[in-house]
Amino acid sequence: MKKDSIALIGFMATGKTSVGEKLAENLGDGYEFIETDQMIIQDAGKSIPEIFDEDGEIRFRELEIQVCKKASQLHNAVISCGGGVVLNKINIDYLKRNCHIVLLTASKEEIYARAMKDGKEKRPIIDKKDPKAEIEQVLNFRRPFYEAAAEYTVDTEGKKIDTITEQIIKETRIRKIS
Repeated sequence: MKKDSIALIGFMATGKTSVGEKLAENLGDGYEFIETDQMIIQDAGKSIPEIFDEDGEIRFRELEIQVCKKASQLHNAVISCGGGVVLNKINIDYLKRNCHIVLLTASKEEIYARAMKDGKEKRPIIDKKDPKAEIEQVLNFRRPFYEAAAEYTVDTEGKKIDTITEQIIKETRIRKIS
């Protein structure tokens, strides 16, 4: 079966949402954009920081597995995955069934600058005393997981969104729907 969806993976603030929205738009009306984190919020009935605070990270990761299974069954979708989706191999195994896995990257300095624009409280992973050190530590830990999962890697730093989306379309050879 030919893959007809794209799953964007990568650390927070690498552009998964903004690139994903534009990518779905560029691929045509037949494509939908979804975010695994939004699916989790909908299923849990609470925000991600609330899930982490009230239920813990383990519960969040359980919900993430359920959502990746659902997302893997979609067709003509661009899926923006939460930054930690690669921590459970089962998530990637599900997604690879029907998705090209594209890793978006940026430098830790760029990630820090982008993440701090959004605010620490929106991102539990950096709601710490030293967010820059936390970014570096978590990014270094996750890098091998990202690299193992990725079929394609696109550096988003200093590039326009249109350039990034065209590169993804070219590399994945995914078909635009008119």
